Amino acid sequence: MRKIIVLSILLLMFSKASAQKFISEKSFIGFYSHATIEDIKADNKKAVGLFNTATNDLVFSVTISEFQFAKALMQEHFNEKYMESDKYPKSTFQGKVEGYDHAQSALQNVKAVGKLSIHGVTKDVEIAGTIEKQGDKLILKSAFIVKLVDYKIEIPQLLWQNIAEQVEVTIDFTFKPQ
Repeated sequence: MRKIIVLSILLLMFSKASAQKFISEKSFIGFYSHATIEDIKADNKKAVGLFNTATNDLVFSVTISEFQFAKALMQEHFNEKYMESDKYPKSTFQGKVEGYDHAQSALQNVKAVGKLSIHGVTKDVEIAGTIEKQGDKLILKSAFIVKLVDYKIEIPQLLWQNIAEQVEVTIDFTFKPQ
């Protein structure tokens, strides 16, 4: 039900002809952090996104508690101690894609420019990625670094060897026409 509400709100943000709007069909957002004692990896396949090729507007919404870890305790600590997912339940991106030509079908290098909100902090970002047409679908991929300090995610002194100061985020979305 929450997914439907979020999608409805995001859909209202787009105002051009529906043939130019794409909605996420499949989503993957993962992160990886390498630290001295332990690597941390988590995946989320329940993010939602919209892409309007007429305006190049791009919007994502990610429910933080939907990240899945190999260890249940890691997931619990991630949600309760670091991301405070009860207080900050979502991460969002809202911006524009630069360098995309909807008339081309080849793989295109693009850049998303906009506002990334994580842990209650919103930052201006520029994120490199690619978009490729596959039939009537669009595949958007990216990998980028997020520094925890930029989003006020604190690492306790006792755990500095367990948790890296930055994480690599990987995004892989398949969009279908709306």
